[in-house]
Amino acid sequence: MPNSATPTHCPYCALQCGMNLTPAPDGTVEVSERADFPVNRGALCGKGRTAPAVLSSRVRLTSPLVRSGGTLVPATWDEALDRIAGALSRTRTEHGPDACGVFGGGGLTNEKAYTLGKFARVVLGTSQIDYNGRFCMSSAAAGGMKAFGLDRGLPFPLEDIPKSGCVILVGSNLAETMPPSLRFFTELRENGGTLIVVDPRRTKTAEQADLHLMPRPGTDLALALGLLHLVVAEGRTDEEYIAERTAGWEDARAAAMAHWPEYVERITGVPVPQLRETVRLFCEPESAMVLTARGPEQQSKGTDTVSAWINLCLATGRAGRPFSGYGCLTGQGNGQGGREHGQKADQLPGYRKLDDPAARAHVAEVWGVDPDSLPGPGRSAYELLDALGTDIKSLLLMGSNPVVSAPHAAHIEERVKSLDFLAVCDVVLSETAALADVVLPVTQWAEETGTTTNLEGRVLLRRQAITPPDGIRSDLEVMHELADRLGVEKGFPTDPEEVFEELRRASAGGPADYSGITYRRLAEENGVFWPCPTEDTAQVHPGTPRLFLERFATPDGRARFVPVSHRAIAEEPDEEYPVLLTTGRVVAQYQSGAQTRRVDELNAAAPGPFVELHPRLAERLGAAEGDPVAVVSRRGRAVAPARITLGIRPDTVFMPFHWYGEGRANTLTNPALDPTSRMPEFKACAVRLETVQR
Repeated sequence: MPNSATPTHCPYCALQCGMNLTPAPDGTVEVSERADFPVNRGALCGKGRTAPAVLSSRVRLTSPLVRSGGTLVPATWDEALDRIAGALSRTRTEHGPDACGVFGGGGLTNEKAYTLGKFARVVLGTSQIDYNGRFCMSSAAAGGMKAFGLDRGLPFPLEDIPKSGCVILVGSNLAETMPPSLRFFTELRENGGTLIVVDPRRTKTAEQADLHLMPRPGTDLALALGLLHLVVAEGRTDEEYIAERTAGWEDARAAAMAHWPEYVERITGVPVPQLRETVRLFCEPESAMVLTARGPEQQSKGTDTVSAWINLCLATGRAGRPFSGYGCLTGQGNGQGGREHGQKADQLPGYRKLDDPAARAHVAEVWGVDPDSLPGPGRSAYELLDALGTDIKSLLLMGSNPVVSAPHAAHIEERVKSLDFLAVCDVVLSETAALADVVLPVTQWAEETGTTTNLEGRVLLRRQAITPPDGIRSDLEVMHELADRLGVEKGFPTDPEEVFEELRRASAGGPADYSGITYRRLAEENGVFWPCPTEDTAQVHPGTPRLFLERFATPDGRARFVPVSHRAIAEEPDEEYPVLLTTGRVVAQYQSGAQTRRVDELNAAAPGPFVELHPRLAERLGAAEGDPVAVVSRRGRAVAPARITLGIRPDTVFMPFHWYGEGRANTLTNPALDPTSRMPEFKACAVRLETVQR
């Protein structure tokens, strides 16, 4: 590759910040500011600045590995691919196609996610495919589909946030999870708008707020219902909007009115005066937004919780109007695009439903197969992982590390170990890859071209900036080679642009329509918002930065209220487990930490796990700052140093989830699933604390 700056995007979170990459004479890669990209305007967090460190052969995989005598040893590509194809073929022959599982990731490009879904259904014939994005924003997606008929994380660009009158930010610590986005909220306040943060911790984000509500973990649903009750009681509903643009208000209203303020205060711990002040700040401006993240979504009632916040927006006329509405802050780099194009258990490309005959016919025609040959919907992510070693005998895994990131992680680790065969494609030897029978080293962000879709629904072009090391292949090449070995010689190109051209055809006419988007347009226009129907030479569709301004994506164009009521989390505290655990991220690490834990600068900033607890709780336990503390749930035990702070509720402890070993937070978390989204309840479970003698 030429030694010149290549404009591209960060490999980490869903902001997909713009950056320039330049190969240096010493073989390293330099990151520089790219001010032309409107999402970050040149700003980068520490993870983005240090992302090239993972390109180093010191930390990344450089050769295929196969298990021999219990140890992973280097092998040739042909040997490794032959082993995978042979194992998958034997599994299908002996146990049927659904004994083969496929597990993807929210960091895969659109081209890889699309091809992985096609590979599972066309080559393996299995229904057993899902991805770790199920753990990210599936509850928000389900709530959005119910209310609006369409799921796109943000129905407006980030640049609209500073122009709103008030934003309620629910369960997001974006100052640490996506720091460059904080400027939009700073500008909101500079413009006279108000920021309300809902979080049981006094995070760096909450410190920026005009009003900080600290509800008990797992009570966000009751909080939203209590606010809607007050909106009705105080006569702040937008009756004209409700009549013209919505349906189902009476039932939702009746459900909300059962949640009077004092009742909600008892459930949430949020004082009634704060509830009233929230309603005033939200309702008085002409425009307002509610933005949710993993806090309210990663619950066994996450979909209902999202519906309650959407109901608040609809009742006050806040959705489908300028600088107003409900949005979800997607987490993973391609969490949005990753679920739109086929690696989710129930979906086909273009956000089509797998059980829709018309959708099956359309995609089957693009793929050149019989619609009846496509399997039906499969298991959701946790249910798929829970079936490993029993119903699912062999697993192909790309870009995920579930032995760290899945709930009830010790159990999932045992399920992974019980497989007859595991193949992993990854950049580094993650904790899950270390258990595999075959590990394939694949190209990463700076070494390949492909598209991602950020949290705004903006489709972006990541450009190859450097040549990958010898012996490294792309995931597209892996699937091409495996398909060929398994008897499907055509339909799995290795060129990402060729794959994207097929994706355009497969998505055409679907809810997530990319058919008017091309690599050329993405390069020239700094991204294009979907839906963007077929490109017309006479009039090119501009894309859709703002959804729902004229109508919602429902058959009659009206948004739907969804009546919901408060219910408890799956596992409330009791005498044996009297404290609530909630989990999250820290600024210097990302997701399971598989990549960021290999960067010296990031490890220096965040070297390991910790248990955050209130001084009163620490005093009862007899723990001082830095003392090892054991956190015990019904699923296991984790140990980490105490971090004592007034910035957390006295009935709650917090652990970050980036680490493996004795401090693995997801050893503790509860896999109770939301009945609609199948999202596990990461954000609230009952635990007890114990001192540890060292």
